[in-house]
Parts: sequence; C-alpha cells; structure tokens
Amino acid sequence: MDTQHKFQTFQKLHEAPGAFVVANACDGGTARLLTAIGFPALATTSAGFAFSRGQVDGICGLSRAEILDNAREIVAASDLPVTADLEDGFGHDPANCAETIRQAAAIGLVGGSIEDATGNPDDPIFEFEHAVDRVRAAAETSRDLPFLLTARAEGHLWDRPDMGETIRRLQAFAEAGADVLYAPGLPDLDAIRTVCNEVNKPVNVVMGLRPPFFSVQELADAGVRRVSVGGSFARAALGAIQSAGKEVLETGTFSYTAQAMPGAEIAAVMASDQKNDRS
Repeated sequence: MDTQHKFQTFQKLHEAPGAFVVANACDGGTARLLTAIGFPALATTSAGFAFSRGQVDGICGLSRAEILDNAREIVAASDLPVTADLEDGFGHDPANCAETIRQAAAIGLVGGSIEDATGNPDDPIFEFEHAVDRVRAAAETSRDLPFLLTARAEGHLWDRPDMGETIRRLQAFAEAGADVLYAPGLPDLDAIRTVCNEVNKPVNVVMGLRPPFFSVQELADAGVRRVSVGGSFARAALGAIQSAGKEVLETGTFSYTAQAMPGAEIAAVMASDQKNDRS
C-alpha cells in the first residue's frame, strides 16, 4: 500500500461512524504482531520506545532523529497507516514543528501529533498564542502532504486540569488547521463527552494510561472517534516479563510459558511479508 493510499485509509477511519483503536507499537516486531492481530492502524509510542532503550520516558530526551528512526522501522514493518508521537515538535519555535512534520512525512508516516507541553517542569505548558502558532505552522506544512495532524492539549497531565482552558486550546488548534484533537488525562467520561461536544474535529482518547478505563463502545457513545493505548501495551509486556522472572527466581518453576506466544507463531508473524498481505 503506497503512502497516499495509507493516508486515505487513515482519513476514512476518522470519518466512519463509531470509534476505532490505533495500536501503539514500540518497534518493528510489535508492529508486525499488532498488524497480524488485525488493528486497522498503528501509532508509535515515545514511552514504549524509551523503555526498549532502557530509559525513562520524558527524562531521556530522545532526539527527533531517534524518534523518526524508530518510526521508520515501524512503517517498514507494516502496510498499515502509521501516526507518530512527535512530542513538542522537537523545538519551541513554530518552524521546528513544521520541519518535524516534513521529516515525518518523508519517512512514510501519514500522521503525527504536536503537543503544547514544553518539557520544562517549572513552566510545563506553552503560552496560549504560541501554542496555537506552533499548531498552525505544523498544519500549514501538513496541508500539502498526505499527513493527518493531531494537536494535543497537555494540561491535564501537568496538574492544570482546567476544562475551560483545555477546550479553548482544542478549539483554537482546530481553527489553526489540526485534523484531530487530543487532551490526554481527561478525568472521566463526562469530561470526554464535553470535549467531543465542544469541538468540530475528531477526538482521540488514550486508554490504559491511568484509571478510569472505559470500553471502546462507551467512548464511541461519548463521541470519541479514535482510541490509542499509549505505552500501555509496552507496560503490559514488561509486566509479563517481570512476572515470569519472579516465578523462576522465587519458585523455580516455569508455568509462565503456558501464556507465552509459541515460537512457531512468532516466526510466522515475523517472516510474513505484511506489506503485500493487504490491498
């Protein structure tokens, strides 16, 4: 599937009724597995990638080149549309956001997100007008590309749970040209429903980040169009390894293998040419 076809497929997923799940892959191997399971689209995860490098998400300061190299591996491993966590655009200036979008599209990504978090705990959120300018620069760049731009309002992750300000920012991001809107960390289903009702673009909600958790159907009924899982699949995998390791050390048994994916099944997934499996 070529990039234009992937982009059109990704667009249609956001236009269809109900909600779909975009699965966050850490690397090429998880991308192949999630594709084989049947997800309709993939996303990268900065957290999952950081964990795979033995680093802490948000502290390690992964560079744009590192993030895009990881995204390139995921794009190459699957024929599904892939959207990327592009963090703050890798620079405070709007021009940095625009350049990040250009580079992301050049490696075959058909979507990506720009957030309004600064990465500075003492001043965690960009000032309103500057945040909007950054989204506008990214949107102007993406307009001539096969690229779906997601704009993120991060206040609820940085102890700024002001719903009025979150909605104000999302509405401004939409007006600036964002295609999808995202406010991670919304506290409950009522807040999610309110956001969906107050904006005119598709809304992404992350599940698996922290409670409360809602079903895909509950989120769809609230107006959500896209559900992501962030780093939660990566944390689930690490949890399984931790549990298996503790069993071996503490009891000397190996019952964890009953839940393990068979080697032959893994080999079949990794060996398949998934770029030719779908039309």
